[in-house]
Amino acid sequence: MTTQTQTQTQTQTETRTKTETETRTTGTNAIRTAVLTAAVTGLTLASLATATAAGPAPKFLSAGQLPAASTPWVADAVRQGLPEYGSVCTEGVAPAAGTSYRDFRTDLDTNGRQTTTVAATEAKAKTLATKLKQRIDGCLDRLAVEYPGTIGEAFYHGRIAVEEGADVYNVDTSHPDTGTADAHLISVGRDGRTVTVLEVGHLGWTLSEEVGPFRNSTRTAVAKLY
Repeated sequence: MTTQTQTQTQTQTETRTKTETETRTTGTNAIRTAVLTAAVTGLTLASLATATAAGPAPKFLSAGQLPAASTPWVADAVRQGLPEYGSVCTEGVAPAAGTSYRDFRTDLDTNGRQTTTVAATEAKAKTLATKLKQRIDGCLDRLAVEYPGTIGEAFYHGRIAVEEGADVYNVDTSHPDTGTADAHLISVGRDGRTVTVLEVGHLGWTLSEEVGPFRNSTRTAVAKLY
């Protein structure tokens, strides 16, 4: 084989190698681009799906929508998750995920709280509402065990026809050894997959005269969610 022929053969081989390399590189880049595009598209679709599933945030009562007190109510900001100090009858039931709350207070030993949980499905919200109501039903008995000497009364004040319904309770407790008494009005309402718990409590034996206004606040709380 002549030198010229060898050179031509080498040149052709190098050309084929370069072409094959460029083809492989182009193919690899195309694959990377396709994978990246698919990943970005998937991420975008997932984000849109999440946003759609989340929907609008539930609304909370304002201070002026609670039952009238001897001094004006003050409303704290709405906070995400569970409060540091749980409520006396419902602590440990609602999950932190999907839950938010607002605390209320007055100048004279009266406080309130609205806790709202958005469940993943309506069935889970219904289950949560049932567990909360069961927890309230057994609240007085648990307090008597946890704090020996506690006496009190608990009443169910009926159902309110608003959205999927709301139920109203009151739990009054007294501690003869310390001479203190506490009264609590509690309601559990549901709108679709959202459950809201409204509570008002103060020092003193009973809030029975405030059941009517509290029912009105409960109706507003559930109707106002969305």
